[in-house]
Amino acid sequence: EARYGVVGLSVVQKEFIAEGINEAGLSAGLFFFPRYGSYLPYDPAFKSTTLSDLQVTAWILSQFSTIDQLREAISSVRIVGLEATSVVHWRIGEPSGRQVVLEIVDGQPRFYENPVGVLTNAPGFEWQLTNLNNYVNLHPGDAPQQELGSFTLRPIGGNSGFLGLPGDATPPSRFVRAAFLRATAPRQQTGFETVLQCFHLLNNFDIPIG
Repeated sequence: EARYGVVGLSVVQKEFIAEGINEAGLSAGLFFFPRYGSYLPYDPAFKSTTLSDLQVTAWILSQFSTIDQLREAISSVRIVGLEATSVVHWRIGEPSGRQVVLEIVDGQPRFYENPVGVLTNAPGFEWQLTNLNNYVNLHPGDAPQQELGSFTLRPIGGNSGFLGLPGDATPPSRFVRAAFLRATAPRQQTGFETVLQCFHLLNNFDIPIG
């Protein structure tokens, strides 16, 4: 029985919410996590407290209003995989801006605070944060000119501080790109302007067919 009203996007069938938000403002979504996560095997002895991975987002949003409530309750359920589906991990966010990532590895749930506020697919979230250190040279705006022997190097065009930002469609590259674009986007004055900017940022992740 739902404690909160929920709206979201479903996959496979209407009961499986992939991404959504509840009336308390808690949001959640799943992302494919192949080869890095692993669930408990299904055991009919625990069928009354078992959820498939595609049911978890709906369970989170219909039952809880905060991340801490979810953390306390996660041990009360067993999460298993549906046949022919990949392993997934989840991002969960509160209206305060706090976000966490939930990953299940060797059947055990692991929560990670999400200081960058983004998530893509595999590898694991801790690896993705470590990988951001490879881009410590990136910064918004223009890079300063510098001398190479007697030759002066000057930026070509604007935003040269982002030279080296990965542009491919792999999950690690999308994670880096999303983290930097989100962190450097200007704060908007209204909710409507913020929504427009969010879609503008999301356009950076369109993948052409083929």
